[in-house]
Amino acid sequence: MKDTLITQPAISYSGLSRLKLFWALSRTPHGLLDMATPALGALLWLGRFPSFEVIILGLITTFAGYTAVYSLNDIIDYHTDKEKIKRCKDIDIECDLDAMMIRHPVAQGYLSFKEGLLWTATWSIVTVWGAYYLHPVCVVIFILGCVLETVYCLLLKVSHLRTLVSGGVKTAGAIAGVFAVDPYPSPLFLLMLLLWLFLWEIGGQNVPNDWSDIEEDRRLHAQTIPVRLGLDRARVIILGSLILSVILAMVVFYVSPISFEFPYLVASVSTGLCLFVLPAVLLYKTKASSYAMALFNMASYYPPAMLIIVVAKLLI
Repeated sequence: MKDTLITQPAISYSGLSRLKLFWALSRTPHGLLDMATPALGALLWLGRFPSFEVIILGLITTFAGYTAVYSLNDIIDYHTDKEKIKRCKDIDIECDLDAMMIRHPVAQGYLSFKEGLLWTATWSIVTVWGAYYLHPVCVVIFILGCVLETVYCLLLKVSHLRTLVSGGVKTAGAIAGVFAVDPYPSPLFLLMLLLWLFLWEIGGQNVPNDWSDIEEDRRLHAQTIPVRLGLDRARVIILGSLILSVILAMVVFYVSPISFEFPYLVASVSTGLCLFVLPAVLLYKTKASSYAMALFNMASYYPPAMLIIVVAKLLI
């Protein structure tokens, strides 16, 4: 997840502006894109739209869950983020999707740590309530996602294998979405869904994000794939993961009860090629950090784009 920031001027926030600080804490612009993954998993497995009650409860629970987990990241990384503010004051992230709002408002002092903790706890309670009514397994998945997010943050200066933990966090929502509509899904479908989104997260989100942050991470002695393995290996991991992700999308479509005709398969492959494979090829050839940022931003739109394809198939 994106951890760079620009030092903000001392500004007093109140009212609506203050509420925006809380949305910034949860990185809501990026979170809204990720929220497509539970719906994507649910529709691909169920093969139809669920009941209106499940849709409404699912939307509330999904929003609460992603809002809680994203803010949890800043709560766990509070001291690390404060260190970044001191050491990395000249980082330009104007083109970063995660920088659309103020970065790390708790670490920068715009919100108190208690306020951030209360915000995270409140949305977590809402998530547990909604998840329980959808299916108790969803509660377990949410708790596991929070644990994995905590482990991911704590491993920043320990191991570059934290990237694998990030993949687990990003796939949790989609798996929970499946259990929300069916308590007994196919293990094969769950495995293919997990691998598909896991590879998208590794190649399109986590490693490109760390690539664009490589100088900052070196100053902080952070352990990431670009820092530990170098850019040559990182670019191979990125491109290889994303090519496999496009292939696995076809596998998931195949094991889904939905009969996807050829045009939808073409749309799926084209979406992957445009949003992350071609940007990954450019990054592979140039090794320019600007392309790493572009890849991260474009790949973030993959879940909602794929959801649109599935919804279109169900409606037509």
